Amino acid sequence: MKTARKITLTEEERRTLKVWLRLPTSTRLALRVKIVLAAADGRTNQEIASRLRASPKTVSLWRRRFLKGRLAAIEKEAPRSGRKSKASQKMVRLILQKTRKERPANATRWTTRSLAKELGISPSMVQRVWKANGLTPRAN
Repeated sequence: MKTARKITLTEEERRTLKVWLRLPTSTRLALRVKIVLAAADGRTNQEIASRLRASPKTVSLWRRRFLKGRLAAIEKEAPRSGRKSKASQKMVRLILQKTRKERPANATRWTTRSLAKELGISPSMVQRVWKANGLTPRAN
């Protein structure tokens, strides 16, 4: 069986990790911190996984990432794979332009459904663009 590389923390790293545990942060970050602290205390990946109810693969992943990039590697989410947004910049500009500068023919304001129908796109795309730009149906 392979043994995991030992993690040795500086006092500053240990203090930072303990502060992160007390902050109302994401549960993902809290799990990462607990993994690193347990690994630094000499626990095996199996022990950590059992104690934290995580998979050994997850424990191994975060141990390796910490060793490679220290605190910065576990603080931020890594880019995830998956489908890229279909909302091209051109479509985003069109949604914002119509929302801000034009009015629908039969109403005083656009709704996500009416604008989506006008542009031939999904209402959820309109909603995502509005949310990203701080717009609401009542304030457009």
